[in-house]
Amino acid sequence: MVSKDYIELEDKYGAHNYHPLPVVLAKGEGVFLWDVEGKRYFDFLSAYSAVNQGHCHPKIIDAMIEQARTLTLTSRAFYNDRLGVYEKYITEFFGYDKMLPMNSGAEADETALKLCRRWAYDVKGIKENEAKIIVCSDNFHGRTITIVSMSSDPDSYKGYGPFTPGFVQIPYNDLASLEKALEDPNVAGFLVEPIQGEAGVVVPDEGYLKKAYDMCKAKNVLFIADEVQTGLARTGKMLACDHENIKPDVLILGKALSGGTMPISAVLADDPIMLVIKPGQHGSTFGGNPLACNVAIAALEVLKEEKLAENAERLGKIFREEAAKIPSDMVELVRGKGLLNAIVIKPKNGKEAWDICLQMKENGLLAKPTHQHIIRFAPPLVITEKQIMEAVQIISKSISEVSQA
Repeated sequence: MVSKDYIELEDKYGAHNYHPLPVVLAKGEGVFLWDVEGKRYFDFLSAYSAVNQGHCHPKIIDAMIEQARTLTLTSRAFYNDRLGVYEKYITEFFGYDKMLPMNSGAEADETALKLCRRWAYDVKGIKENEAKIIVCSDNFHGRTITIVSMSSDPDSYKGYGPFTPGFVQIPYNDLASLEKALEDPNVAGFLVEPIQGEAGVVVPDEGYLKKAYDMCKAKNVLFIADEVQTGLARTGKMLACDHENIKPDVLILGKALSGGTMPISAVLADDPIMLVIKPGQHGSTFGGNPLACNVAIAALEVLKEEKLAENAERLGKIFREEAAKIPSDMVELVRGKGLLNAIVIKPKNGKEAWDICLQMKENGLLAKPTHQHIIRFAPPLVITEKQIMEAVQIISKSISEVSQA
């Protein structure tokens, strides 16, 4: 079978809820992917930052194989010999009292929402069913009914109502709007992405997160950070919130928590928040399974041992500097932090971001548009400076070819 055959299989037998680039991948190692014909590509998406440690990192794969041969799943009906070890490791790693293990990032976000609402009633004293959570426009926290209820993107929410109530939407990076929303005594939490990834790598003003955090503290409102995409060394710090030295009341992690090997997510908080949920009130069949526990520890160890946050910080600056030099009027803006970056494209001759991504694929680099005019660039954090320079040359060449077509 060749690429065309695999694409036709997915088109015939799979739901049409994605619009992939026309490339069929069969192998990954480090920063590279290979298609079924054997062509090699730079991966500049990293499975939406799930593969921060690089494809098939040997330490993570070894941890997975070792545990898979021993015990994979017990459910939380029983104790297992890996969960407590993992809970101790990750809570000490990030400085929290407790963690609650889940699978997907969306599940972790849902868990954080439930924690916040339960805390609102049991601790803050808000009247039952009246708690509100502030969210930002252009957010992306997942695809569940409750999460799309807080979305401002019609592609996410249109046709899925009626929606879950209890959310107050304000503009991102707007402290005045946050201050006004916090005047409502029924507000229990503020859920925010430190950098909005799906919106196009939108980086807020310096100091925004710290001021927002302080404003929440002053009103006894939980500051909930969705670091599913921005966390785990992606932005040049272990957490994006670390850039402003704040510790979220509730921290949401996912994606690279497994190094891209399986769905693993987690919610971290201190005892006064986490312990509002009692036995039988929340859970997951696969959450905290022994396989996930071993994999997550290895994934976190790789981030620390290989200094991937430091690598992201250094190489991210180089990427933005070099990308800003691309000699094309289609490059409107380069922005980002660490190795989470975007190029805003100015359409030309009917050509948009999608056309550039198709051309980059032809030239050996994979990335994906977010919206019609923004390309997100997020390579595995194990990338080298030499590879960054080579990749920028491919990006520049591709933009030039599309511009002149």
